[in-house]
Amino acid sequence: MFKSKSDELGSSSQVKSSVQKGIRHKVSELYPNLEEFMEEILPKKCSMTMGKIKPGNDISIIFVNGEATFFQQKDGPLLPTLRLLHKYPFMCPHMQVDKGAIKFMLTGANPMCPGFTSPGGRMDEVEEDQVVAIMCEGMEHAVAIGITTLSTEQIKAVNKGKAVENCHYLGDRFWTKEILG
Repeated sequence: MFKSKSDELGSSSQVKSSVQKGIRHKVSELYPNLEEFMEEILPKKCSMTMGKIKPGNDISIIFVNGEATFFQQKDGPLLPTLRLLHKYPFMCPHMQVDKGAIKFMLTGANPMCPGFTSPGGRMDEVEEDQVVAIMCEGMEHAVAIGITTLSTEQIKAVNKGKAVENCHYLGDRFWTKEILG
């Protein structure tokens, strides 16, 4: 998602308090494990701005007090940044790929079913189209965040093809902050 060298942050604007309330509600629904930390992550009295990535303007980034916290592509779910996920690793289900997938994950590849079903892989029970933290065998922190294309049961049954759409990974232009200017 953040691979293109032409992507850059366009204009950003202050988020109205009514929209901020809607964002807090969406985050609470998507990430119920964050309920007790909502005031830290999205305080009621904060400077919240939203920026769009151009060209295309189909990716929005939410900034709280100047720090990127969530992003969204078109009408997709609000996804946490990896930095936020590293602070609150329990916020979403984890899916772990085996050691053989690490070099591919760090270049932005989509994790495939065999990476999760092999001996080094591990999966929390998830449904299709669910936000997940992508972990790698032997690593402490998430290396990517994505949206499942198959449920856990389907991944086990099919065991081939793409299992998760990789949306943001360690080393992409969003992680290195190149995209933020």
